[in-house]
Formats: sequence, structure tokens, C-alpha cells
Amino acid sequence: MTPVNPPPLDRTSPPQRTDAWRQPAAGISEGVRVRVLRAVYGDQRAAAELLPRLTERQLTGTDPFPTAPAELAPALLREHRAEIRALPDDTRLLLLLAAADQYPVSTDAFLRAVVAARLDTRCLDAAEAAGIAHAGAGGVAFRDAWTRIAAYETGTPADRRDVHRLLARVLRGEGETPSRSWHRGAGALGPSGRLAAELSAAAGRAADTGRLAVARTLAERAAALCPDPAEQHRLTARAAAYAWRSGDGDRARRLASTAADDALSGVLALRTGNATEAFDALLIGVGVAAPTASDRGASPLAAPPSVASSAATPVASSAATPAASRAATPAASRTAIPAGPRAVTPVGPRAATPAIPGALTSVTPSTITSPTPATHLLARATEAAIYTGDLRRLREAARVAGRLGVVAPGTLGGLVAAFDGRYADARDLLKSAAGRCGPGGDPTVLIHAAIAALLLGDHTRAATATVRAAASARARGTPVTVPQAMEFRAYADFWTGRPRAGEAAATDALWQAHATGQDNGACHLQAALAMFAALTGDADVCRERAATARSYALARGLGLPAALAQWALAFLDLSSGRFAAAAARLRALAGFGPGHGHRAIRHLATPHYVEAAVRTGDTRVARVAHADYERWAGTVLSPDDLALSARCRALLAPGEEAVDHYRTALHLHSRGTRDFERARTELLFGSALRRLRRRTEARDRLHSALEAFDSFGAPHCATQARTELRALGTPAAPFRTAPDSPTATLTAQQLLVARMAADGATNREIAARLALSPRTIDHHLRGVFTRLGIRSRIELVRLLAESDEPESG
Repeated sequence: MTPVNPPPLDRTSPPQRTDAWRQPAAGISEGVRVRVLRAVYGDQRAAAELLPRLTERQLTGTDPFPTAPAELAPALLREHRAEIRALPDDTRLLLLLAAADQYPVSTDAFLRAVVAARLDTRCLDAAEAAGIAHAGAGGVAFRDAWTRIAAYETGTPADRRDVHRLLARVLRGEGETPSRSWHRGAGALGPSGRLAAELSAAAGRAADTGRLAVARTLAERAAALCPDPAEQHRLTARAAAYAWRSGDGDRARRLASTAADDALSGVLALRTGNATEAFDALLIGVGVAAPTASDRGASPLAAPPSVASSAATPVASSAATPAASRAATPAASRTAIPAGPRAVTPVGPRAATPAIPGALTSVTPSTITSPTPATHLLARATEAAIYTGDLRRLREAARVAGRLGVVAPGTLGGLVAAFDGRYADARDLLKSAAGRCGPGGDPTVLIHAAIAALLLGDHTRAATATVRAAASARARGTPVTVPQAMEFRAYADFWTGRPRAGEAAATDALWQAHATGQDNGACHLQAALAMFAALTGDADVCRERAATARSYALARGLGLPAALAQWALAFLDLSSGRFAAAAARLRALAGFGPGHGHRAIRHLATPHYVEAAVRTGDTRVARVAHADYERWAGTVLSPDDLALSARCRALLAPGEEAVDHYRTALHLHSRGTRDFERARTELLFGSALRRLRRRTEARDRLHSALEAFDSFGAPHCATQARTELRALGTPAAPFRTAPDSPTATLTAQQLLVARMAADGATNREIAARLALSPRTIDHHLRGVFTRLGIRSRIELVRLLAESDEPESG
């Protein structure tokens, strides 16, 4: 049997487009395109009908889309209903029974119901002749999702209730309780407290087994049947939580708007709206929830099936370590945070700041099983502060926790400790969190382990934790968590020199973030993709993605993605030899306040700022920036951070004195994982050796850097190495192109575009898939044709097929 509502992850896959959808979709944002297609089950005709019906606020993502079929595509629905009404009565009854068995919950009871009611399935021949549906071994297969919906809605209310009751009678299996409860509830005439309780319990069982879409449907029906207004609001909030966790962001937001639950709305705003407003609502929610924190029913965010546990993490006690306890006290909040446009805050917190929901918690096994509502809301409020870049609010959250007696999340304690300058305490807390990255764990705990590992410079562990987090989220039926995990993987892929894999993963995560309604996460991923484009030298893509990210981020006060996009542009300038432009961008980043910049990104960019400042002769500011970076590196003792700090010392040192610092940096790089930065260190070292007339060693270092940049797919950095080699009078090797791999000269983005074009996609279709403009895709294809020496797409298809032959063989 084919369910009417495909699983959320299936609906996030980019569908094939038709002419009916192409034209109206051309002028809207990528996020809206993805959500429109998801809302209408990938049907382009329905999408073309829905788009003009959307309001301006819906088109900008401010309001959720409609969810009722009659509001999505009424004309298409009327057309399908007319087809079904033309069929014989017995055929319509069988189609209604089949649709009720599949829509909106798939229960696989059609054949049993047919036998129990002694219905004649030969009546389905008329539906098959009309091309509406056909009978198979498992039941009835409809032509498409909208035909199933029409078959159900064509029936009278009385007929629908009758078929639901029939299906409920034949569902007697031990594991069929949720399905039976659904049909009993759907067959009810009116409000019933008993049925509402039964559906509520069934929703909990469905959620426990990872069937969150079913749990949402059951909870929503329970709310509709519940005669008690207060309980009805709680059930609606539960339905919204289930919808959010299952990846149905629009339905979650629509339900939350009717549930009148400020805390729930704040959690959703954290991922889809203004993070500053989310912080205010969530921190107020902490005060409301604290007196009843022991009551798991006090808030829809309290129990594991809640939005809170999906949007972030099960929250843990920080009492396991003295450092955590000190970080959560009001006294900690009185310590001044370094300020001023040139001040650089500790590396640890700043690296964590790139985290989005879920970046706050050091989770201990003894505490993840019973998080309280207040603790969940405190974690969400802290995440909001991190998103905006207003680090004062981290201390405010810790102060509220201390005043109310709420146990602060462990990572919150670590971040507060780091921003207060207590680096040793921060290191201990982060190491504790990073150690919990074993396979099969809770996705949010794994994400936190990855964040902590990134803060500590352990990129291998961070990558492992994010991959495990995504796999665990899929296995548990919570696709909303997958893009979040991929956001953090992007950092590890960037630093370790895996641009192709990282870009592909981030592009897929961008689609899923759009599809699940996580616009703030999508903005962060756009900024991450801008960084990958800067690494691979795709200047147009970098600028376009950075502009998209900054435009969205600045409108919603999201300092984290805004700062990351600014850093991407600065890195593009730096790696292309435009040192003054890079220094200007990074200097501006240092002066940006909350909502526009971020101290964590400013800290991560310190080695690049030092390089740009030294190249432009501004060493005074470079020394100030490096001092705090070196202090954090000396506390955390990450080989990569120590290596970059040594490289900064080399850049700031005169003449021969720099050589020893460069050697120290390379020695430390050999123990770390930031392969791309190691190559940049070799490039800078080779350049310094050339100026010192140490030609032999300079040549070796530059050749090593060139080989690394070629393997990373960073042609603009490779060009810098070739320029240095030519200055030595040494011929540089040409771009490496294996004779059996004509695509080796293409960048990661160019190769992706080329493969999609070879598969028959138009420029507009490729642009929609990659969230770029058609003009940028046209520019990429011209570059592909030039590098491959071809003139048509036919030649492109042949060339790519030939290059793939060795792999398939």
C-alpha cells in the first residue's frame, strides 16, 4: 500500500519539474520553492496553483503555508473529485475504503476490511479503466497522492465514518493499537473525552517507535475530540511538537499558533524566525516552568517527544564538575567580557558559536533521561543568544538559572567560563562533552559532542560525531535534526580540506533545512557553502551565497551566519591575493555587534586576519588579535590551534626569526587535522624562505603546498604557489589532469553543475536545485565548456560517461 503522506525525508527530495511549474517558480526564493513542492506532494500542477494563493508574509517565510488540501490546490482537487464521481457507486466505495486505509495514516487493513464486509473487488476494474487506480497484491495503488485525497474527500461524512469503523474492527494485531485508535477517532460523531485519551496514549506509543507523523495525526485528532479546552491546548501543542520533529515545519507552526503556548512558539522561532525574540520568550518560559519543573506534563517541551528535544538536546546537569557549577552562578555573570572592535574573545566559545540549536549542553548519561521543562527552555534560550551573537545573554541565562535554581546545561557553563576568560574551566567542560560521541547515541548529544570537539580542535571526532548524529536522527524518525548535524560537519570538512564532500553534504542539508522549515539553519548552511566556494575559488558562487546569507541574517538579527558569510568573502580575498580587501572585511567584522557579527567567528578568523594585516603593514592590530588566540590555544593544547598560533608568530617576526616559528607550526600541523591550513602554512613558509634566498627549501615547501592545493581543488591558492615558484625561477607543474579523467580540472561546483546538465536538467532546474541564480549556472557551464574544450551538452554527456567508465568497471 502506498501512503498518501510520503515520509518527510522522501518529500524533501527535489522533484522533477514541468513547464506548468517552471515559470511561476522562477521569481521566488529557493526555500519557498522547496516548501511549496513539499506541501503539494511534489505535484507541479498543484504547486503552480498554490503559488499565487500565498500571501506576501507566506512568501517571505514569516507565516506558515496552509496545510489543508482544499486550501492548497482546490481546482486540482475538484478536477480529481469529478473523475471519481463519474465512477459507479460500488467502485467509489472501494476507493473510499482504500483511501481511508492510506490517508492520512497508512494502516494496511484494506484487504481484511474487504473480506470482513464481503465486498467485490472486481468493481475496481472501472477505476483501473479510468486510469485512477489499480488493484495489486497489497491492495489499491492510486495514480498519485491527490487522487487518493480526492477519493477520500468525495465520500460523504457518514460513509467516511462507516469505513473508518470497519477498518478499526479488523485491526486487532498487537502492534496495531495506534492504527485502530486512529480509525476509532476518525469514525467518531463528536467530542469524546474517552476517545481523546485513547488517541493521546496511542500518539505517545507511535512517537516512542519513531512514527512521528502518525503521532502528530493522532494527537491532532485527539485535540479535535477533546471536550476540555485546557487539555485541547496541551494536545495541540503536542501535535505541533510531533509535527516539528517529523520535519513538517509549516504544520508545526500553524498548530503552535492555535495552541497559545509561548514557550513552544519561542522554540519554533529559534529555528524559523527572529532569534532575539525567541530568546525573550524562552527566558520568560524558564521562569514560568521552573516552579513546575518536576511535572512532565507542565509543558509540551518537557517530554522526549517534545519540540525542545528535537530542536536541540536532552539537557544535562553541569554539576558533574566544579567548573560547571561555578559557570552557572550569578557571580560568573559579573565578570566582564572583553569588548571593543579589536578585542578577540576566547577561541573556545567562538568556535562553538557556529553551532545552532543544540550547541549548549554537556550531557551526562545520568541526566539525559529526565530533562525538565525549565532546563529545556534554558537551553533553547542560550542557543538563541548564540545565534544572535549577543554573548551578554549567555551570562543572563546563567544568572536566571542560578536565581531560579534551574540546573544550567553543561555547555552553557563551558561557554560562560570561556567568555569570562576562565579557559581551563571551559576546556574541562568541553572535553567532557566531546567524549560522548559513541555510535547509536541520542542525535542531539552527538551534535553537542561534535560542537565541543570543534571548539577543542578535534575535527576528526567532530566529523564522526556529526555523521553518527545524522544516522541516528534518521533511524529515530527525526529528520529535523539531520540538517543541524550537517551544519557542524561543514566546519570539519572545511578545515580538513574536503571541499567536494563537504559541499555536497551541505547542499543536501540545505534542501532538507528548507523542506523542514528551518530557515535559520538554511541561512547558516548558505554561509557555510560560501566558505566552500571561497576555498575552491568559485568567486561568483561565494559572493552570491554570502549575499543571500547576509541578507536573511541581518533582517532577523542572526549574527552567526552573517559573520560567517563575511569571513567567507574575506577568505576569498585573502586566498586570491587581495590582502587589503581581506583586511578591511575582517577589520569590519571585528567591529560588528550582535545581530551583524559574532565574536566566535571573529576569533576563528584571527589567523587569517593576522596574515592580511601583516601583508598590509598593520602589525599592531594583528598582535592584539593574536594575543588572545594564543592564550586559548595554550590552554586547550590543540595541535591545530597551536600550529596556527605559531604561524601568526612567524608572520609577526622579522627575517630569520620567523623560520623557527614556521618549523614549529609545521611540526604541530603534522599532529593535527587541518590539512588545508597546513598547506597555507607551507605556502607562507616557502614565500618567506624565498625572500631569505633559501631557494632549495623554498622550492620544496612551495611544491608541497601546490600539490596539496591541487588535491583540495583550490585553484586560486595553487595559483599563489605557482607565482612564488616562478619568482624562484622554477617551472611550476601545470594543473594536474589525468588522461583518463577530463573532469579533474573542474571545481567541485562546476563538476556538480556539469553532471546535472548531462542528466538533462535545464539551467533553471539546476539553479533551483543548488539555490543559485540561472545566471550563475550559465557562468559555470561556460567555465565547464572552456576547461573541457567542448561546445555542446552532447559532448559533455559523452565526456562524463567516458570519465565514469573506470569507476563503473
